[in-house]
Amino acid sequence: MRTSTAIVDDQGKLNNFAIEPKIYVDEQGDRTGFTTYAELLNGRLAMIGFVSLIALEVLTGHGILGLLGSL
Repeated sequence: MRTSTAIVDDQGKLNNFAIEPKIYVDEQGDRTGFTTYAELLNGRLAMIGFVSLIALEVLTGHGILGLLGSL
């Protein structure tokens, strides 16, 4: 017999240990590790960083190391 929060066996003893939750597999796909999505995102962020560094050098006349050295 099963109650709402605890399990009672056939001898009437109450099992008050935690009920194990159901385990399921997420079918949406994992977005961690070397996946296609991660590689596309990494490439896009690298392109943004590269273009930003070129724009910084064009606008200031110094590279990133030159700007950090003058601080």
